[in-house]
Amino acid sequence: MGTVLVTGAAGYIGSHAVKRLLAAGRRVIGVDDLSAGHVGAIERLRGVAGGRLEFVRAGVGDRGTMERVLGEHDVTEVLHFAASALVGESVERTTKYYLNNTGATASLLEACDAAANGTGAAGRATSGGVGLFVFSSTCATYGEPSAEHIPIGEDCPQCPINPYGRSKLASEMLLKDWAESRRIAGRPVGLALLRYFNVAGSDREGLIGEDHTPETHIIPVVLQVAQGSRESVRIFGTDYGTPDGTCLRDYIHVEDLVDAHAAVLGRLGTGEVRVYNLGNGTPVSVRQIVEAARRVTRHAIPAVETARRAGDPPVLLADPSKIWREVGWRASITSVDDMVASAWKWFEANPRGYRP
Repeated sequence: MGTVLVTGAAGYIGSHAVKRLLAAGRRVIGVDDLSAGHVGAIERLRGVAGGRLEFVRAGVGDRGTMERVLGEHDVTEVLHFAASALVGESVERTTKYYLNNTGATASLLEACDAAANGTGAAGRATSGGVGLFVFSSTCATYGEPSAEHIPIGEDCPQCPINPYGRSKLASEMLLKDWAESRRIAGRPVGLALLRYFNVAGSDREGLIGEDHTPETHIIPVVLQVAQGSRESVRIFGTDYGTPDGTCLRDYIHVEDLVDAHAAVLGRLGTGEVRVYNLGNGTPVSVRQIVEAARRVTRHAIPAVETARRAGDPPVLLADPSKIWREVGWRASITSVDDMVASAWKWFEANPRGYRP
């Protein structure tokens, strides 16, 4: 097995993917510019890596550095997580999202091509370069699907409603075109586009976890109230046409998510293009998340009900049956209480996240 390059390796999902690959005996090169990731995550992972983890501080859009890394380490597989991922910020700083998400991906692909040609910055021939590429995409590319498309299958029309979703969709289109150009050139690659629904929880061993600034994910926000670092959690909209009036979402535990990446990587063939939704296929309401956190933490967790937030679809629910059929993967952590409990374990042990 060759070396795996993980971009965004110091981030929430990327660090869990690195841990999963190391547990499988793989050698990993992690790349992250630490604009949102944490060097503390890399330091903890090095402690269990047995010398099989190297870290490079760089942006994915730094083509020279990426060419050098791909060539020197003879990378054969890429898991591309690095991205800017705040919907609100994407509206305010649109160009940042196209540069960081789509532009940087284009630069990374050029570096992959240079390594495959043996013309990278390393200045030496490689064994053929990257043959498999797995991209971290999002259900935000679907926008607000109509009722007939719920649960959402991979064939649901993609109509994103914000720059974040559009930059991810643009990246998907870029990657498909790149894979086709490689096929025409006689240097085919295997490409997988994985569209995430709501990722939740933390490493159940407690080594690494979720640490965002600012924090916008519902479970960490609720747990911060339990910790006392927030006064209350806001529930945006209680008048939706759902059983309890609040939005319904599909939550997938981060360990299941990275297991899916490993499973796809193991089944992806050269020349194939695969697209999969990653979710549980079970709807969970905002109220249910708050109640689960109250049960797990045994804290009251005050909630303030407020008006709907613009752009929040009533229901986002995955149909994950395609990956079940074709890869044999399905989520193993289906209890919301278990997801919250794994996150709470991390928050209790690391009240300041990775900061000392």
